[in-house]
Amino acid sequence: MRSELRPHQVEGLAMLRAALKAGKKRPVLQMPTGAGKTILAAAIVEGVRAKGNTVVFTVPAVELIDQTVAAFGAEGIEQIGVIQADHVLTDYRKPVQVASVQTLARREQLPYASIVVVDEAHQRFAIIEKWMQERPDLIFIGLTATPWARGMAKTWDALITPVRMQALIDAGYLAPYRVFAPAEPDLSKVSIRAGDYAEDELSDVMSQPELVADVVATWLKLGENRPTLCFGVDRAHARKLQGEFEAAGIPSAYMDAYTERHDRDAIRRAFHDGGIKVVCNVGVLTTGVDWDVRCLILARPTRSEMLFVQIVGRALRTAAGKTDALILDHSSTTQNLGFPSDIHADQLDDGSPRRGAGQRVEKPTPLPKKCTACTYLKPAGVHVCPSCGFTPERQSKIESKAGELVQLRGKAKLATRPDKQKFWSGLLWYCEDRGYRQGWASNLYREKFGVWPRDLHDISAPPDATCRGHVTAHLIAYRKMKGKRYAA
Repeated sequence: MRSELRPHQVEGLAMLRAALKAGKKRPVLQMPTGAGKTILAAAIVEGVRAKGNTVVFTVPAVELIDQTVAAFGAEGIEQIGVIQADHVLTDYRKPVQVASVQTLARREQLPYASIVVVDEAHQRFAIIEKWMQERPDLIFIGLTATPWARGMAKTWDALITPVRMQALIDAGYLAPYRVFAPAEPDLSKVSIRAGDYAEDELSDVMSQPELVADVVATWLKLGENRPTLCFGVDRAHARKLQGEFEAAGIPSAYMDAYTERHDRDAIRRAFHDGGIKVVCNVGVLTTGVDWDVRCLILARPTRSEMLFVQIVGRALRTAAGKTDALILDHSSTTQNLGFPSDIHADQLDDGSPRRGAGQRVEKPTPLPKKCTACTYLKPAGVHVCPSCGFTPERQSKIESKAGELVQLRGKAKLATRPDKQKFWSGLLWYCEDRGYRQGWASNLYREKFGVWPRDLHDISAPPDATCRGHVTAHLIAYRKMKGKRYAA
């Protein structure tokens, strides 16, 4: 049963037809993550088949084969074959072939097709570009959310952008997002290789004890216990982060390129069932992932706008009960590149220097600034923080400690009296359960709300997730401080 196309998908099809009619043979159709690219791809394939033509649809990874076949089948597309070694659906007579680029690269002969549709075209697969050179008469249609790869204009001849990310957010097709930047590592001495930070040097910086503890403490304070993807620099870093989450009592998992398919499926099920709260990964959950992600942790800086937008896109899909996405950016990437919904280009990159006219990806000027009260990233020119209401001239300076999240004064303005009472009662429960003095509870209450717990009832009650997270973050910071004193 074919899905009803949304307005931006209808517009994308119309713009694609116009480009082909105008003689373009290599158009790239940009669709932001979560904009329904697969449904639009199915409509393209259906249009090709309606004219009696054959089509090859390429995917960037073997694990996306079955996902694509299932999605096309749900849209009523039949007669699908698969080009992948030993796949049960292998049948070269079928008019629609779904192929992995890895399999194509190993074949001596490329399949016959009237049109080739290339998913994630920004990855610039060598086999696809070779195919283009050998068959200049064949139409190739590229699909991607981030068509900004260097030199794409050398092989593709048009960029079609029917809608931008912010328009989809405004229309309710994508979730709005909030960005917090609680830590700013010093990356001045990290080398740049191939346009991005050198991973070996970056791993050393991002694995410092202060930052690792800060990642966990920040999630406990700001993550709202949401299902979360955490992006590390490399395997060692991501594993270390997972260990820190587990040590804090947060059920988590680890995933990389070598994680077996059945293990990935098990992690995905546990993530959606709530058995796993945080999945720490390196480089494998950036594309083709339709999980219900509500919080992202950026524990790796990047200079790549493509990688940044792809990562953030994982959290922007809408879902029942989801009001927004949280982005906890420990890397200052948002401050360096701008908000992901502001990053776009009007044409494909032709490989000339980035500062050439029309080639550089547009970014807002000036860049967003961090609220000094709650670390929310404010849009350029916004004086009063939209998240906590903080106005810089009227607020005293906030104390910050190395490796810890700065005090969240804005929470006191947003919290209701019942919220405060529930938090205070939870702290009193800890006092009774662990033998703490009430002064300990008073100080933690003041740390969160900026005021002492006056006019509240001294009644203890089991702590909720907010209270537990705040106390756990406090204990992590306390243990760190004691460890440093001991070492000194």
